[in-house]
Amino acid sequence: MTRVLLVEDEPAIADALIYALETDRFVVTHVLTGGDGLSTFAKSEFDFMILDVGLPDMTGFDVCRKIREKSNIPVLFLTARDNEIDRILGLEIGGDDYVTKPFSPREITARVRAILRRSSNVAGVEAPAPLAATTARKPLHHDAVAMRIHCHGVCLDLTAHEYKLLLVLLENQGRVFSRDQLLEKAWYDPGAVTDRTVDAHIKTVRAKIRHASLGAEDYIQTRRGLGYVLVMD
Repeated sequence: MTRVLLVEDEPAIADALIYALETDRFVVTHVLTGGDGLSTFAKSEFDFMILDVGLPDMTGFDVCRKIREKSNIPVLFLTARDNEIDRILGLEIGGDDYVTKPFSPREITARVRAILRRSSNVAGVEAPAPLAATTARKPLHHDAVAMRIHCHGVCLDLTAHEYKLLLVLLENQGRVFSRDQLLEKAWYDPGAVTDRTVDAHIKTVRAKIRHASLGAEDYIQTRRGLGYVLVMD
């Protein structure tokens, strides 16, 4: 059973979402504030989080930032503000989708399922072969169960989009991806961000890889006018 943490302070909205999600066989835990959401998340394991942006004690963005310090759990934002800046901010800090009110609870359920499918098999990338056969001698390897990527045995502290972006490159070593292709593969709603978003995320991923490898390697190469490729040979 897929476990969903719902952080929503409006009872009517929460009740409608709980009914729709539980009808679709999700197990839902509901809390009213960001603080309760963080404490509940710390005590139990969840597969998905739905966050209202306008919480009474802190914003959903603040909650997401704290969650992203420790987890790559998929996050869907709910908000009454149909503002492009807020939408971009939500996606940039690690959100996987951003839905404005009013909305259909059935639509939310469908979006949750779509994000979970994408998270479990990022952008249609084929599942990796067994670790012993393909990554024993590779400096970067993917732990599919924990949804973590390691560099020389060090777990990289990646945001959700950094993780998806690096995984696409890692599981397609030697293949050059354009910015638009990476947006399509690593972002749930690529139209909400620009291709420069890819550049920014590549920069931070490179920095984290260099830090983990003590500055020795830069596996993500830029192919001028074409895009990016990951090479470990």
